[in-house]
Amino acid sequence: MADDQQNTTDLALADQASKYTVVARRYRPRTFEELVGQDTVAQGLLRAIETHRVGHAYLFTGARGVGKTSTARIFAKALNASADGKGHFDPKSEIALAIDSGDDMDVIEIDGASNRGIDEIRQLRSNASIRPTRSPYKIYIIDEVHMLTTQAFNALLKTLEEPPGHVKFIFCTTDPDKIPITVLSRCQRYDFPPVHTDQILTRLKFICSNEGTQADDDALKLIARRAAGSMRDSQSLLEQMLSFGGKHITVDEVHAMLGTADESRLALFAECMVRRDAAKAITELNAAIGDGVDPGQLAEQFLGYMRDVMTIAIGAPAELVRTADPSNYSDLQAYGNAWGLSTLLSAIQLLDETIVKMKHSVQSRILLEVALVQICNLADLQSISDIVQGIAQNLNPSVAPKRPELPSVQAPPKAPPAVDIAASPDVKKKESLTQKPSQGTSAVPSSLEASAVHEPISEDTSTGQVQAVTEETSPEPLATHGQSLGFGEPREQLAQVALGLEGLARQLASLALEVIEQPQDRWEVRLAKEAQWTFSKFTSPENLRKLTEGLRELTGREIALEFVVTDEPMPHQSDALDQGPKSTQGVSQPQRIREVMATDLIKRFIEVLGGEVVKVED
Repeated sequence: MADDQQNTTDLALADQASKYTVVARRYRPRTFEELVGQDTVAQGLLRAIETHRVGHAYLFTGARGVGKTSTARIFAKALNASADGKGHFDPKSEIALAIDSGDDMDVIEIDGASNRGIDEIRQLRSNASIRPTRSPYKIYIIDEVHMLTTQAFNALLKTLEEPPGHVKFIFCTTDPDKIPITVLSRCQRYDFPPVHTDQILTRLKFICSNEGTQADDDALKLIARRAAGSMRDSQSLLEQMLSFGGKHITVDEVHAMLGTADESRLALFAECMVRRDAAKAITELNAAIGDGVDPGQLAEQFLGYMRDVMTIAIGAPAELVRTADPSNYSDLQAYGNAWGLSTLLSAIQLLDETIVKMKHSVQSRILLEVALVQICNLADLQSISDIVQGIAQNLNPSVAPKRPELPSVQAPPKAPPAVDIAASPDVKKKESLTQKPSQGTSAVPSSLEASAVHEPISEDTSTGQVQAVTEETSPEPLATHGQSLGFGEPREQLAQVALGLEGLARQLASLALEVIEQPQDRWEVRLAKEAQWTFSKFTSPENLRKLTEGLRELTGREIALEFVVTDEPMPHQSDALDQGPKSTQGVSQPQRIREVMATDLIKRFIEVLGGEVVKVED
């Protein structure tokens, strides 16, 4: 007797299980109003029916689970079950229910993957000439149409181009690129975008409410984000949770079922990467795997998390965050700023390559550990980028520096204090030096002229200040020999002009050891011995014209230049005139390498890259 009762119970449970329909099928949209995330497509199809512009062939493309086949059935119902002829129908009518169940004789659904040969298409062509039994149209819905063979497509072309008036074709595919262009040109194409996460979340809440199940909002958000725009995937995941979690779905249960890590663990991994702490990263990975997290799932999650950090680092809004919680915007921004965009991009590329390798290896954990260590040991690529940019700007300035504009100034003092400088060995040391006032200087404010009407004005272009100086009737030669008195001093004025020049004219000025000012606006420029090999080229009329014009614009005077080549070598680069390129004629390669490696920028570049300078080219 007990055995009979047990058998009866088993049969009842088996019958109940056989009649159970999964969530994705039970909550499949049956009208255009129930279609989620495809409002544009629904509006276009309805307008086509209302305006009597229904085509004979349609192509629905998009990712999996976005509603292509469901839309094809709804469109078929709108064509065959509409009472008013405008696409509005009763979803509980006999024809509509028959189409939903797949039993309608006038709406034929074909699986393109299993009916892909030319024989099946020949059978379709022969049946297409038969008129529908009770509906206005005979509609063929071919799912995964890209799976048809080339011969099958060719056999379908003529019927597709000129079908009988009662035949409509609806093709659905996830890979439209595999469909011949001859078929594409005969169809009206509708692209189905991924369903937005918020729309998926709303639908999941509706399903849980109907199923009498409580679910934490964070748990449903996690399922919605994991679905990646696929409504069907989200409903399949919810189906798993309904059978696993019972009447209450929590975040921990979702992570346990999916084998994923929570966001706090992903943030901890990001912190390890930013701090270059490889040991802690491996320790956290071991703890995550011990908690049941799948290495492959963790790698894909962390890739999505780094993508979100990159998105925030480039200034995108929080709405574009996909894996992380948008409310943690400030944390993501901090990671991006600390990491640097260049380093972050390299880490993303490295992790993506690792994920591909993990799918073809049985040692996925080891591959992930190696990737984490490599990311932690990535050089600071953002600093390298900044260094390279600084070197480029230092060695190849694109534009001449602008002269500083004169600010508004108060009346200057009557006379500046005397300045003592060290003269070159062949010139006597002066007790005090004053500069001869420049002739034809640029205009100055009238208030300034009134206050110093009897005193000439000189301009200090390095500071933008205007000062009054006393005039001497017998100016003595001015020897500078590399002293820095600002751009009001001849050698520095020549340097200022050279910064805006290119080629030999710039090198000529950079080889100047000292500039001696002679009477009648003549300057004697003493050059280093490196200039002797190309002296004739340096002092060509074109180069002299460039320097003379630059000095005239800078000082307001017509200065005659005289060049003398000395036996003194060029001093160390740190004492060079403008820190710009020098003439390298006659200089040995080892000496050039030593000079380049002595610069601060190159030193920093070598520290970051860990390399060395092996050759210096012009």
